[in-house]
Formats: sequence, structure tokens, C-alpha cells
Amino acid sequence: MVDLARVQKELHECNRDVQVSGINVTLKGDSLTHLIGTIPGPSGTPYEGGTFKIDITLTDGYPFEPPKMKFATKVWHPNISSQSGAICLDILKDQWSPALTLKTALLSIQALLSAPEPDDPQDAVVAQQYLRDHQTFVGTARYWTETFAKTSTLAADEKIQKLVEMGFAEAQVRSTLEATGWDENMALEKLLSS
Repeated sequence: MVDLARVQKELHECNRDVQVSGINVTLKGDSLTHLIGTIPGPSGTPYEGGTFKIDITLTDGYPFEPPKMKFATKVWHPNISSQSGAICLDILKDQWSPALTLKTALLSIQALLSAPEPDDPQDAVVAQQYLRDHQTFVGTARYWTETFAKTSTLAADEKIQKLVEMGFAEAQVRSTLEATGWDENMALEKLLSS
């Protein structure tokens, strides 16, 4: 059975310093066992400027078993499947400890973006490109970040305008969109439920 009190405490901890860490965790729906984590792309990497969503499912064994995490945002990285978003990271498998939290797992994933391990790949094609043609790898990773992980200002303004026209306050709309990683449907659900 998932320790729901612990999950609520972890959510509070994660979201308390979101302005500093950039890491955010929100409910996906109304269950504490299905969450969406958001991490910023690390500076100095091809992922810089991107916001990456991670789908998080907590099994009945959590916190004694690792959370199931995968990228919901497409990303070009040797240790992340470009097809399914599966993540090759030891703490999400056999190196998990109940002392770890959702935030430490998300920080580890963010660190993985900074320091790929091409010798232990999740995506062999990306790993080969990383090792054999690093310039092309960087260009492809940057292109995927631009395409899938960045919200264009125009698109953001359109989303804000659409929700404001529904009668919500602009400041509330903007903060809700930011909290949901600019997912318009999730933001609308949150706005309607508050």
C-alpha cells in the first residue's frame, strides 16, 4: 500500500522551492499514485531552456520500491528511449532506497541529462550517434528540445488568452499553466477544481 501521507509531504517539499530548483510535481488526475514531474533542462547542455515532463506512477510498494518514471516529453538522449521515454537509471531500478524521494529521483534524472552514460544505453541508436558523431548528436538533441520541450511565447500567449476568455484571472491562469508544464487541459482541470 502506497504511503499517501509521505507522498503528500513529498509533493509539498517538491513544490515549496520550485522557483529555485525548477522541479515541480503535480497530480495527473485526482490520484496520489499517478503524477507528472517537471524538470528544467540543465544549462550548458543541448537541453537548456527546455521543460521536460516525466510521467510518474507509484506502485503499492512505494517508498520501498522505486517509482516508475518515464519521459512524457520526447528527448534525444542515450539513456532515454526516443520511442517510449523509458529511462535507464540505476536508482529507478536496483539502487533505489526508501531514503530517496520523488525530488531526488527527478534531480538524478536532471543530472543524467547533463552527464549521459552512452556505455549503458537505453537507446542504442542515440548512444552510437553520441559516441561516433557528437556534433550531430548535440544538434539533434537541441532540435528535439526546441521542438518538444519549449513553449513558444506565441503558443503560451494563446493558451493564456483562451483561458482568460473563459473567465479566469490572468495571474491565476499563468501560474496554473506554469505548474502544469503549459498543458492546457491539465490547467483547465485545475482551474475548474479550485
